Amino acid sequence: MRDTMRFGTIVLQDMPWQELTNLWQKFESLGFDSTWVADHFVNYAHPTSPWFEGWSTLAGLASVTSRIRIGTLVTSIPLRNPAILARQALTIDHISNGRLEIGIGAGAPGKIDPSYKMTGITDWPFRERIKRFKEQVEIVDKLLRNTTSSYNGEYYQIEDAVMAPGPVQKPRPPLTIAAHVKESLKIVAEHADTWNSFGGDFGSPPELIVEKTRKRSDFLDKYCEKIGRDPGSLRRSLLVFGAEANNAFASEEQFMEIVERYRALGLTELIFFYPFFAPDQIPVFERIAKETIPAIRSL
Repeated sequence: MRDTMRFGTIVLQDMPWQELTNLWQKFESLGFDSTWVADHFVNYAHPTSPWFEGWSTLAGLASVTSRIRIGTLVTSIPLRNPAILARQALTIDHISNGRLEIGIGAGAPGKIDPSYKMTGITDWPFRERIKRFKEQVEIVDKLLRNTTSSYNGEYYQIEDAVMAPGPVQKPRPPLTIAAHVKESLKIVAEHADTWNSFGGDFGSPPELIVEKTRKRSDFLDKYCEKIGRDPGSLRRSLLVFGAEANNAFASEEQFMEIVERYRALGLTELIFFYPFFAPDQIPVFERIAKETIPAIRSL
């Protein structure tokens, strides 16, 4: 699995609907492997700006595309009941005719994301958040694999939950799990098809991001081996973020530097922000999609 490079793009759902659908259709026509939206109650960097709900947006965009794989990067579990999330995933897997990637993560804490205060939901302490994260992943995984499921956890109890019809993708749509600490990386090794990390904050230098990513990937290798899983069966994915995201499409050389930096770590999927923040980079973005990425895939 590590040998095949995939390239995705993400755009925030903070623009008029027709503009958003046009962009997704553009990503598909440019040949990207996947495209993603965020999942927060608001854009926590700009809480008063326009914003569409993630999974509703995903359903609408699934209906106006036909080839590209789609997902949330990533679903925030504090906003979701896991059984309802599994039903949403099943539904969108059908709307998209089997193109869904289920992105899921523990969610940003309240000191970053104002969604908790805005919606009245609880900002769980770290240890509780990790335990709930594990249970939610286990429930989504179990429900999508089976027609009828029950689950008795510390935080969630599911009794005879029926999932009909089953998902289009078998045994279930792939799970992309975001994780950065050992407790959540263990959940990745046990359940994920793809591990997703992100490129640090806006002030992180590339060498620090690379070192953190290497350490996390090495831990995944060791833990996979400990539980009897082939580490090569787990795809490694990165959301290019911060300064790297700002400069990714400044030139083809900049783009290739980023690709080689992470491909050397064994990552096989890179997801880039559409350069809405730098319109002068859009022609380079399109040229890279049409020419550079196909050349990389052909190697």
